Amino acid sequence: MAGLKALRFGLRAKLALVALVLLALPLAGTLYVNEVERLLLESQEQSLLATARAVATALHERPQLLASADGRDEEVDAILRGLQRSSSRIWVVDRGYQVIASAGSLRRAAEVAAETPWWQPLIGWLIPRPTEDFAESRPEDVLATGPDVAAAVQGTPATHTRRTRDGRAVVMSAAHPIWNGDEVTGAVVAEETTNSAMSVKSTALERLLLFTLAAFAGAGAVLIGFATRLSMRIRRLRDEAESAIDARGRIRRLASGSGAGDEIGDLSRSFSAVLERLAQHHAYLENMAGRLSHELRTPIAVVRSSLENLKLAPADGARYIERAEEGLARLNTILTRMSEATRLEQGLAAQERERFDLAAVVAGCVEGYRGAYPGHAFELGLPAGAIDVDGAPDLAAQLLDKLAANAVDFSAPGAAIVVSVEREGANEGRMARVSVENQGPPLPDEMRGTLFESMVSVRKERGGAGPHLGLGLYIARLIAEFHGGSVRADNLPAGGGVIVSATFRLA
Repeated sequence: MAGLKALRFGLRAKLALVALVLLALPLAGTLYVNEVERLLLESQEQSLLATARAVATALHERPQLLASADGRDEEVDAILRGLQRSSSRIWVVDRGYQVIASAGSLRRAAEVAAETPWWQPLIGWLIPRPTEDFAESRPEDVLATGPDVAAAVQGTPATHTRRTRDGRAVVMSAAHPIWNGDEVTGAVVAEETTNSAMSVKSTALERLLLFTLAAFAGAGAVLIGFATRLSMRIRRLRDEAESAIDARGRIRRLASGSGAGDEIGDLSRSFSAVLERLAQHHAYLENMAGRLSHELRTPIAVVRSSLENLKLAPADGARYIERAEEGLARLNTILTRMSEATRLEQGLAAQERERFDLAAVVAGCVEGYRGAYPGHAFELGLPAGAIDVDGAPDLAAQLLDKLAANAVDFSAPGAAIVVSVEREGANEGRMARVSVENQGPPLPDEMRGTLFESMVSVRKERGGAGPHLGLGLYIARLIAEFHGGSVRADNLPAGGGVIVSATFRLA
């Protein structure tokens, strides 16, 4: 495992390994050059056979040229000189394998052999080129090892490839029989080296190597530059991520790559989103500590003062004990509300569902609010007919309790609180909306996105009979999501009030 950890590849090394895929290009080019070489050699073989056939055709039905001892060579030589090429050799043998005449040379002309491209001195040493400095065997020396000549004397055209005696060149030969009626009187052999095809192959391979080196150099420079830039961006993002939380616990937003449109930009924005949620949770914890401290301070002070007064005035013990019990009851309420959300989250998974009329539940709740909050007027708006919802009616009533209590706390004195139920969506409402509207201070803009989170409240610190832990709207959100809906809060269009709505999916 230690060896594997030590063997660490960076982005540049990995991209360099990926660049090895480019080796497929020169491999394919090499295969293509080899195929071209094969076609050139086949073409050369057919060309030599055609040359031998042409010379043999000129000698057909002329046995005197091969049989006469006087002057036969001069006439055959004249025919060969008219057909010879600068890089080929042609010779004629009779049935007894005696060379009658020959012309030409296997070596190419000096000006043709000397033509080399400009890059050859640079990379040519990697690729061998054909040479004209080889031992050129005489026709008589080839007869003993020439299967093509033997086949031609037997009446079958044939080709053969051999190496020179010193092995520095390859010679290709083609033999064609000379006919006199139905009898073979001799054979014509045309031969030349494969240096022309090998020169083409060497030049092509040199070009391929040159272009491959240039492509690898260009691609390597581009990949290294790209990998370097990518590594720098990732390192900057890493450094910012490592220092996103300072020594005091404050969370900073990432700036590196946040405006880029690629995957690193997405990663930076994702990190920023995670850090933002972490900052919200951090603020939530700080808020919870401050809110709990504020809410617990009052009942603890009540209990302490009651106990002190009880010590000083035992005769008034009943009154002080009553005040202490009130303080303890307030502490118990705080602890109950703190665990209310946790119990609700755990209970929703096992909650049984039933079909109920949401409008009837809301109407019953509003009647209860009119008695529970005598200082506030409640107005109710219901649609015609029942609104059937699958869920839990007691949870729906609990949600409305939270919205109503929130509206009562922020409602202006003497202003009515409006509770309404309506259908919305396609086909006469796939959803039902319950809204609670109150006149009062508007919502701060910075609180709209976090109002339904746990331990979040816009209430100012003030006295009151009941503790406020910022859990009411969070519980309302959990209940709405259980019924397939959501909650939202908006300022009234005309200003001076807030409307909080919860949606329920219809049965």
